[in-house]
Amino acid sequence: MAGTRRIGQEIAAIRREIGGVLAGVREEEARALVGAVLAADRIVVWGAGRMGMMARAFAMRLAQLGLRGCFLGDSNTPAVGAGDLLLLASGSGQTRTVVDVAELGRTRGARLAVITARPDSAVGKMADVLLVLPGQIKDDPHGPASIQPMTSLNEQCLLILLDAIVLMLMAATHQSQEDLWRRHCNLE
Repeated sequence: MAGTRRIGQEIAAIRREIGGVLAGVREEEARALVGAVLAADRIVVWGAGRMGMMARAFAMRLAQLGLRGCFLGDSNTPAVGAGDLLLLASGSGQTRTVVDVAELGRTRGARLAVITARPDSAVGKMADVLLVLPGQIKDDPHGPASIQPMTSLNEQCLLILLDAIVLMLMAATHQSQEDLWRRHCNLE
């Protein structure tokens, strides 16, 4: 037998964890991020590891919203400068590559938006726009407890948070799902 727990129990436990973390997101911080995205000429999104995977999904939605968004490292990533937004996702806010990208973006004149669990982190302190996602991070014995491996909880919450931001952007730009579907890749 593969274990004593059942899939329904596991899903219920994960849903409780996600709900607990997302309940801590502040409305004014989410609105500030939406405003920064809408005000930007271009939005370059990035994160390392699995946080980066969630950030990449958000970059795709920005393009489907008709905004000039991309994921850092893709071949279509433009130069950034004044008027642009660099949006970084980092649970710890201390990942060396994320800190380096934040510093580069600021020296190029881009505004910096950061989603992190630690507002007092290196990238948190650099942020022009800060959204705290109060989830677990690596090597933090004081973060929220989770039954899930490593930082899965934080990564799941980031994806859901960014999907909620997309809904706010859709409302702010008066777009429907049909509008986004029209911009979806039609070469599949």
